[in-house]
Amino acid sequence: MEINKLAAVIEGVLFATGEAVSMDKLCEITECSKDEISEAADKLEKEYGSAKRGIMLVHVDSKLQLCTKTELYPYLASVAKNKKDYKLTDTQLETLSIVAYKQPVTKLQVEAIRGVNSDHAVNRLVEFGLIKELGRLDAPGRPILFGTTDEFLRAFGVNSLDELPEIAPEHVEEFREEAEEEAEERLNVGI
Repeated sequence: MEINKLAAVIEGVLFATGEAVSMDKLCEITECSKDEISEAADKLEKEYGSAKRGIMLVHVDSKLQLCTKTELYPYLASVAKNKKDYKLTDTQLETLSIVAYKQPVTKLQVEAIRGVNSDHAVNRLVEFGLIKELGRLDAPGRPILFGTTDEFLRAFGVNSLDELPEIAPEHVEEFREEAEEEAEERLNVGI
């Protein structure tokens, strides 16, 4: 394969994957030798180094990766700090509030409060980066303990958990009564 074409293929693969790709994998997909891959990589490295470009080619072990130039990190940091637009369902919000107020809490404890399975809600909140695993409870089965993240604080505009609004005592009593009624209904229908 001609070197310019090979360099373009390598660049495209590295850009598309966003991760380091081994020289062996690049040889396999291009059907070229390691020497040819190295020559094309050197060409790319020189092009990125001499041009006023925002990326560079990095050698990681026997892998290649496209990365942002280090002098651009302050600009990236400002983009990374922007709030994410979460589309949380009522179920996810309910689960998140339980975790926020009761943390560290297990999924079983969340389910006991909600009265329903919370697997999906907990998994989505972990995916969103709003909650994370804090460790394991020292109990049979060693269940995972969950708590909120810094992303949770940023997303809800609070600096610490101490800034979360307190639940008014009259609401606590209402919640307790509702929970007792639900528990009684479940017993009556045999759940």
